[in-house]
Amino acid sequence: MAEQRMQPLASLLLLLNFCMYAIVLGIGAWSMNKAISHGFHIGADYSLPTHFSPIYFPMGNAATGFFVMFALIAGVAGAASVISGVSHLQSSTTASLPAAVSAATIAWSLTVLAMGFGCKEIELGMRNARLRTMEAFLIILSATQLIYIAAIYVIRK
Repeated sequence: MAEQRMQPLASLLLLLNFCMYAIVLGIGAWSMNKAISHGFHIGADYSLPTHFSPIYFPMGNAATGFFVMFALIAGVAGAASVISGVSHLQSSTTASLPAAVSAATIAWSLTVLAMGFGCKEIELGMRNARLRTMEAFLIILSATQLIYIAAIYVIRK
């Protein structure tokens, strides 16, 4: 009985998580593109500054580079976990459960890691609206991905 009620919830969470991971990937790709295009340029006669970091982002603060990189990795892992999640929800057998749970757990772990850098970025301040949006999405995703993992455990047959 609980399995029948959790199937629509798991499907909804899977769709919601996919859309949110896609948004995180879009904002993260924009941030990475801007950092590459408008980053630090060194001429032939210049040397590197003392506190130079290869993870420099022209917007945000010192945590932005790490936050964006781990958000992109979490976004790719989260979007990829949707594939095994859809496969599991279609078959709903115990044979497909380990793949779905493993992929979802890896995506959740990377999301929580990116969320940690997002929290550090919030603490340091000086960030733009797109980065604030990505921080909010990762905080929400860390909760919804965990609820999704719990929901697919209940759907076992």
